[in-house]
Amino acid sequence: MATLASVNVGLPAEVPWKDRIVYTGAWKTPVEGPRMVRRLNIDGDGQGDLGGHGGENRAVLVYQLDSYRHWMGELDRDLHPGDFGENFTVDGLPDDEVCIGDRYQIGEALLEVTQPRVTCYRLGLRLDEPRMAALLVSHRRPGFYCRVLREGHVQAGDDIVKVADGPEGVTVAEIDALLYLPGHPRAGLQRALRVDALSPGWKTSLRALLDDAGENAAPAGNPGLTGMSAGPPAWSGWRTLRVVEVEREGLEVTSFTLADAQPLPEWQAGQSIAVRVPVDGGTSSLIRNYSLSNDPTSGRYRIGVKRESQGAVSRWIHEHVAVGAALDIAAPRGTFVLGTDTGPVILISAGVGVTPMLSMLHALAAAHRDRSVWWLHGARDGARQAFAAEVRDLLKTLPRSESRVYFSAPTQSDRIGVDYDEPGRISVDALRRLDLPVDASVFVCGPEAFMREVGEALVECGVDATKISTEIFGARTALTPGLMPTAPVAPHPPRGPVGTGPMVQFARSALSAPWGTGYGSMLEFAEACDVPARWSCRTGVCHNCETALLAGDVDYTLEPLEPPAAGNVLLCVSTPRNDVVIDL
Repeated sequence: MATLASVNVGLPAEVPWKDRIVYTGAWKTPVEGPRMVRRLNIDGDGQGDLGGHGGENRAVLVYQLDSYRHWMGELDRDLHPGDFGENFTVDGLPDDEVCIGDRYQIGEALLEVTQPRVTCYRLGLRLDEPRMAALLVSHRRPGFYCRVLREGHVQAGDDIVKVADGPEGVTVAEIDALLYLPGHPRAGLQRALRVDALSPGWKTSLRALLDDAGENAAPAGNPGLTGMSAGPPAWSGWRTLRVVEVEREGLEVTSFTLADAQPLPEWQAGQSIAVRVPVDGGTSSLIRNYSLSNDPTSGRYRIGVKRESQGAVSRWIHEHVAVGAALDIAAPRGTFVLGTDTGPVILISAGVGVTPMLSMLHALAAAHRDRSVWWLHGARDGARQAFAAEVRDLLKTLPRSESRVYFSAPTQSDRIGVDYDEPGRISVDALRRLDLPVDASVFVCGPEAFMREVGEALVECGVDATKISTEIFGARTALTPGLMPTAPVAPHPPRGPVGTGPMVQFARSALSAPWGTGYGSMLEFAEACDVPARWSCRTGVCHNCETALLAGDVDYTLEPLEPPAAGNVLLCVSTPRNDVVIDL
């Protein structure tokens, strides 16, 4: 019979790491005597990052003595209960036998297995082994989390009594491999998704893999980790296209249509292209992302560019680009796409954020689906409402469409009920009055504050947060789990001696700098430049750092357990082979 060898607890503390401070509860130590296991935690224990650890589905972390023995041999070092950040060190319960949904009586408490351990850099920090997140997965020894079905006291020496088998018999090691290792067999995904005890986050990830497996013979990258697979880019690097049409779409927005001798590759509605323009007399360049706004099957690419007073690229395009001009374009990319869902859809935009929504509206109109479509758009006034007539014409072709246009500062010439529907902005109250379908897929594009407020308002109205997608054109918000916040710093070249390696261009941050040999990865280089990046495991497992590689080639210092999608790069384990352009 399995037994509880040790109960380990520890409260979050501030730990120095790479000139920063990490707030983490990874340091656990054994305790003597009984401890109360509660729904969210064990008395005396805590987590520093509740976004990645803790909560009802991750109340108790379990790791095995047999795995300790394995790692002591692999790492050639002594290890002690609690070193892996677990609450329960157990004798027995191997990952390749314990199943999701298994229930165990330990002392007075009743626990249910919910998911494998989360891949996280903090275990590597705790053990001083940066590869640890990848090693746990590749050696198939992750450990597992439990939810507490009945609270009660436990203590070292308690027997662990299995009281129920998890349905489907999906082991911890098997489900960990389903998400993190290549293959993702469809039958295995379906079986895992039938287990009610599986935590919601893992269900979302496995469902994304299953949906992708249904569309593609082989998944492109890992949509279970990145959120969605949009397929490989139509070409690599840059392609020069000619401007064939230029149209004023309002006081601030002009559209530019690009074409080639042959029809351009189709894209997915909602995707964008990167545009490269010369600066400093052509000695350097700047890059900006612009959403495509026309019919994805048209064979042409149209972008809408708002002239920004401080926007170097938008000013250059407005001042220099006319019919016949040539522009360097990267292939359409992005996971902000309409997809193949056939349920209700809500398209919400403000200002020039209308452009990806317009492409989606073209796709919906072309499909002639009997689909419920809601169109919500906010502008300052009629003169600044881009593509208004085109939107109205498309909506007329959709028999189940509803439209609401809001002007925040309508002029005397703007006619309510004709040019717009309501004065003001898209707000919680405005959304509540509409009785929107809460089961809809929602797409939101506009200023970052607008998207955040609208997202929060939609959730208040009952819309599932996981069905709300947003698009950001500038630098994305960083994901730095556990790091104590510091004052924001504008992107800059790395301090110290100037590198002598390939040029690394961060497209969204308008920064270029030569690579230096003192950096272990492009993620470390981005951090040295204060370029916002997203990461978690730092070992090529979690794919949070997966980013579009617009141009150039990379080498991998640590081979990813699963490669990124074609045209993407894992920043945390890659270095530039030649000049590269990264979509950061």
